[in-house]
Amino acid sequence: MRKGLVGYARLAKLWMIGFACLMMGMRAGAMTVMLGVAMIAASASARDSLGVFDSWGAFRDPDVPRCFAVAQPASRATSGRWRPFAAVGNWPRANVRGQVHIRLSREIAARSPLTLSIGEQRFTLVGGGADAWAPDRQSDAAIVAAMRAAPSMSVAARSRTGAGFADTYRLRGAATAIDAAALGCGRLR
Repeated sequence: MRKGLVGYARLAKLWMIGFACLMMGMRAGAMTVMLGVAMIAASASARDSLGVFDSWGAFRDPDVPRCFAVAQPASRATSGRWRPFAAVGNWPRANVRGQVHIRLSREIAARSPLTLSIGEQRFTLVGGGADAWAPDRQSDAAIVAAMRAAPSMSVAARSRTGAGFADTYRLRGAATAIDAAALGCGRLR
């Protein structure tokens, strides 16, 4: 495992806790996303909504501090044990910007390759269980750049049962949500 990836793994554990709580109230579609934002704000007053942009939301948690853009897959055929999501986050104190994290709809098989497809580009992700990340900061930046120019993205892997699967995300609104999250943490340290 790459030396810097250990730090990513620690941050990822914090992401999993925070996003698990966040996604409990989120639903697909702009209207229900707004309802989810209201539910989240009521249940977790430390999180500030920075906006809802199509199917993507942007949030700030000044207590940590962290800011992130987040969305659910276009279709949700899940096991029900958790809600899948894709997120791009910023952790000012850790000097992390634009970190990509994907909670998959299923747990992946050991050593299953994780492939993120955005337009004609393919990215290899790292992870385990039900979580995936870019392997380094350069990959994070390339993924975010690709997200800005494509209508959708999908992450594919093999589940623990051996079946292949893919989670697909609409990217309309993603660039605005990512920018809102970056601006939301611009002054937090």
